[in-house]
Amino acid sequence: RRQRQMCIRDRDYYIEYKKGGNAMNAEQIMKIFADTAYIRTGGSPEELRTAQYLQDKIAGLGLKAEIVPLDVPMSRIQEAVLQVGGVEVTCKGYLCAGSGEVKAPFYYLRDSSPYALSKCRGKIVMIDGYLGYWVYHDLLENGAVGFVTYDGNTNYADRDIDQRELRSYVHNGNRIPGVNINAKDAVELIRRGASTAKIALKQEEYTGQSHNVVLDMPGQVDEYIAFTAHYDSTSLSQGAYDNMSGSLGILGIAEHFAAHPHRYGLRFIWCGSEERGLLGSKAYCADEEKLKNCVLNINLDMIGCIMGKFISCVTGEEKLCHYISYLGDELGFPVEVKQDVYSSDSTPFADKGVPAVSFARIAPPNTATIHNRYDTMALMKGEQMVLDTDFLIAFAERMANAARCPVAREMPENMKEKLDIYLCRKRAPKQ
Repeated sequence: RRQRQMCIRDRDYYIEYKKGGNAMNAEQIMKIFADTAYIRTGGSPEELRTAQYLQDKIAGLGLKAEIVPLDVPMSRIQEAVLQVGGVEVTCKGYLCAGSGEVKAPFYYLRDSSPYALSKCRGKIVMIDGYLGYWVYHDLLENGAVGFVTYDGNTNYADRDIDQRELRSYVHNGNRIPGVNINAKDAVELIRRGASTAKIALKQEEYTGQSHNVVLDMPGQVDEYIAFTAHYDSTSLSQGAYDNMSGSLGILGIAEHFAAHPHRYGLRFIWCGSEERGLLGSKAYCADEEKLKNCVLNINLDMIGCIMGKFISCVTGEEKLCHYISYLGDELGFPVEVKQDVYSSDSTPFADKGVPAVSFARIAPPNTATIHNRYDTMALMKGEQMVLDTDFLIAFAERMANAARCPVAREMPENMKEKLDIYLCRKRAPKQ
């Protein structure tokens, strides 16, 4: 058995471990980052390979995890062509956006005003930013016949293009063809005053499988705390920061409780296909019988990076915000806490009425970025992973061994409103 001793000196903090057995130290953590330094998109063979890797690491702790499959929409792009003004532009077709060809005037939608949207009719429309639910439906309602998005950065040397997807909850069966291009090309199209466009898209769509990795650690009572972190990545990213870091965090918490008692049961869920719309956690939460005895969800998404501040986002009663803030002060571990909806696997739990809290270390964007080739283990620090995980263990210890979980199992009205907006059941009021 190992002991953890937290020491506080001169208003600074440090955490000293006395290790034994298979305890993860900073060097071992960085080794796992190195072992998983590859792209692992939801539903891919590489994602399953990572699930099996995590299962093996869990077995190394003397614990047994189950790999649980879930059906996910999949697609193979066979052809994706964008021509603007007769010139071909390098692009990637949107997965699950169907097949077809469309020729039309080219229009750059600079804002979402009613006048600007009214000019979309009969056009292939390029938008800024991400193709979310309401943006897509604005395009449909205003008669757009195709769409172009762009990503990357005009100041970066690369010309990478993310592989994006028209998600089923976004299109609801009403699909128009779309492609994604690099930001440099988007700027050039507007610079030269492009006026006509053609999109040709051909793809094979089918149902594939993603996987959750689930570890159960029974307690003294039937009620349990669910720990979540996603392990998939986006199409350009090794996903060290987002989110092998969170996956390692809950692995460290599981390791701790394997050697320490806990009154509440603990369920650890490494979620697949989070980057494709929280598909793994949504699949888990779709079975409401599983959630009957779940008193709290603790979600980790992006911890342990070299730079940045540690934050907590509570989708539940405001009292929990104060509790975490006080705990940070008590332990000398700075944490910024707010009550809100976090864009991660905590949200499906909260939407089913389970109080949820997400933790992250958020780096400034000029020191760490995600969803691109720059999210690698170079952003991470093993020692910071150890520090962050230790604070999370301290919080989890208090919840797992409480005589009664102190967090109310009800969702405040202000959080219900935010969940409705996040999950596209309600449109956010315009600012």
